[in-house]
Amino acid sequence: MLDRTQHDRDDDAELGAPPLAPVSDERAAPDEETGRGWRSPLDLIRRAGRYFVALTFSSLTRRIVSLNLIGLIAMLAGILYLSQFRAGLIDARAQSLLVQAEIIAGAIAASATVETNAITVDPERLLDLKPGETYGPNDETLTSIDFPINPERVAPVLRRLISPTKTRARIYDRDGVLVLDSRNLYGRGDVLRFELPPPSSEKPGFAEKTMIAIRTWLNRGDLPLYRELGPENGNGYQEVQQALDGRKASMVRINDRGEVIVSVSVPVQRFRAVHGALMLSTQGDDIDQMVTAERLAILKVFGIAAVVMIVLSLLLASTIAGPMRRLADSAERVRRRIQTRVEIPDFSSRGDEIGHLSRALRGMTDALYNRIEGIERFAADVAHELKNPLTSMRSAVETLPLAKSDDSRSRLLAVIEHDVRRLDRLISDISDASRLDAELQRQDVEPVDIRRLLNTLTTVANETQHGTEVTVECRFEGRVNDTFSVPGHDSRLGQVISNLLSNAQSFSQPGSKVRITCRRLKSEIEITVDDDGAGIRPGALEKIFERFYTDRPHQGFGQNSGLGLSISKQIIEAHGGRIWAENRAGPLDAEGDARIAGARFVVRLPAI
Repeated sequence: MLDRTQHDRDDDAELGAPPLAPVSDERAAPDEETGRGWRSPLDLIRRAGRYFVALTFSSLTRRIVSLNLIGLIAMLAGILYLSQFRAGLIDARAQSLLVQAEIIAGAIAASATVETNAITVDPERLLDLKPGETYGPNDETLTSIDFPINPERVAPVLRRLISPTKTRARIYDRDGVLVLDSRNLYGRGDVLRFELPPPSSEKPGFAEKTMIAIRTWLNRGDLPLYRELGPENGNGYQEVQQALDGRKASMVRINDRGEVIVSVSVPVQRFRAVHGALMLSTQGDDIDQMVTAERLAILKVFGIAAVVMIVLSLLLASTIAGPMRRLADSAERVRRRIQTRVEIPDFSSRGDEIGHLSRALRGMTDALYNRIEGIERFAADVAHELKNPLTSMRSAVETLPLAKSDDSRSRLLAVIEHDVRRLDRLISDISDASRLDAELQRQDVEPVDIRRLLNTLTTVANETQHGTEVTVECRFEGRVNDTFSVPGHDSRLGQVISNLLSNAQSFSQPGSKVRITCRRLKSEIEITVDDDGAGIRPGALEKIFERFYTDRPHQGFGQNSGLGLSISKQIIEAHGGRIWAENRAGPLDAEGDARIAGARFVVRLPAI
C-alpha cells in the first residue's frame, strides 16, 4: 500500500497536478461496513476536480477563455445599451398613442357638446316649417355656444375606450385643471375621487436597488425625469400646454424607478374651439416589459454564444496549452535527468508556432545531448591520450636508476624528453579544442574575404617552407565579378586552411606543389587543397577527422596529436559548412586500375 501511494504521488508530481497529502493509517484502512476501497467517493471526486483544474484550466487556458468572454460581454453590453429596438418601440408607441388620443378626443368632444341620449323638438317650430326644410341646430349656432366638458357624460365614453388598453388617460379643461383621470374611474362610468395612500416606509432592498440602478443606467440617456403633478398643475406638462394651444405633442420621460413613460396630448375641440386637452400616457412598465423581453432574448442568444465560445476556446486552448505543457514537462525532465535521454514530443507535423517550437526544442535537445556525449568522449579520449605518455614516462623514470651505462640512461632521458614534448603538444591542442566552441559563440560573425585570406596564407606558406621545398599556388575559378565572401571568423578559417596546407606539405615530396582552388557555386564557396602525395588509405577517409587519430607511417610515433583535422572539422561545421577528404585519381597502372595521384581536401562554406 505504501509503494502504491508513493507511486501515485510521483505520477502526480510528474504531471504537474497538486501533490496529495500523506494518507494516515486510520484513513488508509478499508471501511469494513460500507465495503469501500482505500478512498471515499468524495475524496476521489475532489482529487479528480483538482486534476481537471490543474491540467485543463491552465493559466493560458483561463486567459483564452476570459479574453473571448470579455469580448462577447463587451459586445452584449453595447447591444443592450445602444439597441435601436427601444428607440423604435418608443416612436411606434408614441404614434399609436397619438392616433388613439385623436379618436378618443373626437368621441369626448361629441359626448361633451351634443346630447346623445335624447332629441329635443319644439312643436311650434315644426308648424312653421315649409316643404323641403329641416329642423335642427346649425353649425353657426353650435360654434357660438360654449359647451364645457361634463365629467359625468364623458366618463362612460372614456372608460369604454380606455379599458381595453394599458394606458392612462387624463382630461384637462382649458385652464389646465384635471377633470378626469382614468385611474379614478370605477364601475359603469362612476367617478370616485380619493387621496393616494401615503408612500410605504419600507425601503427597497439591495437587489431591487441594483435592478433600478441598472434599468436607470440603460434607459436614462438624456431623458427628463417624470414627476406626478397635482390636479391644478396640468400646464406643468409641456405636452398639455401645447394641446391647449391647439397642437398635438408627445414627450418621453423616465420615472424614479428607471421606467420609460411615453405621453401624448391632443386638444379636445369641436368646430376649432378647444374645450380642453386629452393626455394619454403609458404605464410604468409597459415599454420596459417589451424591452426586457427583447433583452432576455438577447441574453439567451448570449448564453448560447458563451457556451459555444467556451467550448471552442477550450478546444483552442487544448491545441495550444496541452502541447506546450507537454513540451515544458519534457524540458523539465531533460533538466532533471541528464543521464537519461528524454524524447521531446514531436509536433513538427503542425504548421504553426507549436510545431516550430517543437522542432526547435527537439533540435536543441539533440544538440545538448550530442554536446554532452561529445564532452564525455572528449574527456575519455583526452584521458587515454594523456595516459600513454605518462605511462611511458613512468616506465622510463622507474628504469632510469637501474640503467648501468650512459648510453642506456641517454636513451631513457630521450624517451622522457619526447614524452614531455608530446604532453606539451597534447595539452596545447586539447586546450585549443576546448576553447573553440566558447570562442566561436562569443565572437560576432563578420564577412570574411576568402580571396584575400587564401592569397595571404599562400604567401606565408611559400615564405616559410621549413626546408620542405613544397610550393603552394592558388587560383580562383569563375567569373571576374564573382565575390568570395562568407560569414564567419577569419582567424579560425585561416587556422583551417593553414592546417590543411601543413598536412599537404608534410605528405608531399620535395619539389612538388600544393594547389588551392577556390570557386563560387550557387550559394556556397568551395575550397579544394590538392597534393601529390601517397593519398589516404580508403578505410581512413573518415577516421582522419576523429580526435587523436593519426596515420603517418613516414613519421615517428607521437609526433602529432591527431587533433588538427578534428579541430578543422569542428570549425567548419560551426560555420555551417562541410569538409571531407578524397583521393585524386591518376593514370592507370599495368593492371588497368586507377592509381592514386594524391589527396584532396574539400571545404564548402555558405556564401554571403
